[in-house]
Amino acid sequence: MNKRLVNGGKLFALSCIYVSVMNAALAADEPKAMDEVSVYGERPAAFRNITTSTETASKVLIESTNVINTEDAVKYLPSIQIRKRYIGDRNAILSSRNAGTIDSARSLVYADNVLVSMLLGNSYSFAPRWWFVAPQEIERVDVSYGAHSAAYAGNAAGVVMVMKSRMPEKFEAYADAQAFSQPFKLYGTDETYNGSRVGVFLGNRNGDLRWTLNAGHFENTGHPQMFAAAARSVAAPGAAPVVTGYIWDKDAKGADRVVMGATSIDHNIQDNAKVKLAYDFSPGSRFTYTLGYWQSDSDANVQSYLRDAAGNPIYSGNVNIDGSSYTLANTAMQPSKRLEEHWMNSLTWRYDKKQESDWAFEAALTKYEFGKDTTRRPTVALPAASGGGAGQVQLQDGTGWHTADVRADWRPERGKRGHDVAFGFHHDQHTLNDRTYSNANWLAGDMTTVNAGNTGKTETRGLYVQDAISMKHDIKLTLGLRYEQWRAFGGTKTNAVPVTVAYPERSENYTSPKLSLSWAATEDWLLRGSLSRAARFPTVTELFQGVVSGTSVINNDPNLKPEKILAGELAAERDLGGAGNLRVSLFEDNVTDYLTRQTNTTVAPTVTNIQNVDKVRVRGMETSMQRRNAFMQGLDLTGSLTYADPKILANNNNPASVGKQMIRIPNWRATLAATWRPNDTMDFTLAGRYSGRQYGELDNSDTNDKTYGGSSQFFVMDAKFNYRFDKRLSMAVGADNLNNEKYYAYHPYTQRTWIVQLKGSL
Repeated sequence: MNKRLVNGGKLFALSCIYVSVMNAALAADEPKAMDEVSVYGERPAAFRNITTSTETASKVLIESTNVINTEDAVKYLPSIQIRKRYIGDRNAILSSRNAGTIDSARSLVYADNVLVSMLLGNSYSFAPRWWFVAPQEIERVDVSYGAHSAAYAGNAAGVVMVMKSRMPEKFEAYADAQAFSQPFKLYGTDETYNGSRVGVFLGNRNGDLRWTLNAGHFENTGHPQMFAAAARSVAAPGAAPVVTGYIWDKDAKGADRVVMGATSIDHNIQDNAKVKLAYDFSPGSRFTYTLGYWQSDSDANVQSYLRDAAGNPIYSGNVNIDGSSYTLANTAMQPSKRLEEHWMNSLTWRYDKKQESDWAFEAALTKYEFGKDTTRRPTVALPAASGGGAGQVQLQDGTGWHTADVRADWRPERGKRGHDVAFGFHHDQHTLNDRTYSNANWLAGDMTTVNAGNTGKTETRGLYVQDAISMKHDIKLTLGLRYEQWRAFGGTKTNAVPVTVAYPERSENYTSPKLSLSWAATEDWLLRGSLSRAARFPTVTELFQGVVSGTSVINNDPNLKPEKILAGELAAERDLGGAGNLRVSLFEDNVTDYLTRQTNTTVAPTVTNIQNVDKVRVRGMETSMQRRNAFMQGLDLTGSLTYADPKILANNNNPASVGKQMIRIPNWRATLAATWRPNDTMDFTLAGRYSGRQYGELDNSDTNDKTYGGSSQFFVMDAKFNYRFDKRLSMAVGADNLNNEKYYAYHPYTQRTWIVQLKGSL
């Protein structure tokens, strides 16, 4: 059967179900109200003066989902996709309706108003620090779409996500344990990978002091993330030994290749702990201090498919495959070890006496530091490398960031017509300190010779004001303005000679106006339009992390321009009588100087690095629906359908990409989750996620998406069964990717995974 018809049929089926559910939601009798549902009459507390579409993952929704790592809690929110390639992936990037799975700097993630987005870079390796909120302490997650609030920088172009954790009013003790197993089959790999996670949470209130302590331990072996492969060769084999075990395949552009082994099979152990202290100096005045620690011990292994005549694995050298010669470099199948220890400190103060004062104040200081970050790789080949030998050691300790935020709210009580003014100041500084050394023993040796180095800092200071003006006829006009000063300094590049090249300091200023108009047209309908400008400044690694060859600098550009964004949204929301809500949004982002990795095809030889794409437009429609007791008592439904047209309008560095689809932003996305609660002791959830066609190359030449190196469209189903023995003890059994879809974000995603969980509390 035609592949496009099959994939189109999946989307059509899910879309039809979604549309029918929406129609039923509008037509059904109104059941009693449930306070977990977020409608426009009761907006998420994380966002004041709503100027754009928002969604909430309540605790009820989160507990019906298979949540192993914290980021799993949001995978059924509209347009949200997490690039989580395997369980425990430290590079789980957040993407949204107008930001792809390598656009890590186009979203902002907060944990109780503490920034956990890693804005050191904008690629696959700069995921939010999800570990700072443990899965068992999440109360809810609120999301707003687009850079329409003056309170946030242009990194909010995708979404702003706020994870809220609970503070206890009495003693609480909670523990849970999970085990998971993934039978994985791809190319020459046919293995079952297992893992486990345990977590504990303690908390109490002692007078004016509240405290929580949580800790977790995680261990898992992930499936292969990369494969040693080579394009078809016609070279004569000479005396190269004949090997077996290889697999013929086609790459993402449809060309023949041979796959010779699996790499990046990551056995990972993670531990995290966090203590939070909150003290009420007076009613409405609270100081909160949080200290978090996370460590990761990673051991990435390889699996060679190649065997010589005696059956021994081959890892390097010249080999004869089907009568042609192929050369495996020493690093083609390269193991690695990485040890990370990170710390997060935050101090916040909140003053808000709603009944006594029109004013509220908030201040927050944060510091995130790479206490230790060491990666070791051999430059000699296996099997000799298993016992040591020459290699490289990369150090990133000293990298990190700190932030400071001060905010004031003025909310005078003037009936239906009045002002709600927010204004504040923001400061952040991001530091890169990356060094690579060669050494004699990659497993444990000391650093000897400098191989490469990258340093630099970026700093942003911002002032903003925003006023929500309540007018006649249930109309609210919100005006905002944000002014930012950005600079990059201290940038250097060092090579192996060693030669160090220093970059001059540079700075930029940008003013971002915001406008939003909403109208409560009826008791059930809210209409809203928003128009905003924003800037997303280059990150420190986009500017300074690259390679030095001789005395020339390549593969980075310290003169990158900031992204300039003009964003608009029109939205209509309907309150379904307290039992749910329905939203339809039209959105468009016009981005000048979009920052992404690409190849400049106008120069010879071509240069591949982070570059500005002259103009990109992302427009589309997003719909979402939540309904309780739909069709029958105890059946809850939540779903979304998103269409996006991410088009490249101008690109002087790569003219062949003009008119093509922007990378890693699918044209269609859909979710639908159904939870049935037949009684108070159990619930069943069946859910589906669809992502349409997307590309990994700006010229869209990667037409073969269902292969390693491709960017796949996919349809996966998840299931979970919860059973509560009593108020203190429960168990769950679930499966992610129940239909065992094989799909890729360049790397293969997880195949069918079985999960069991036991939870208990005092």
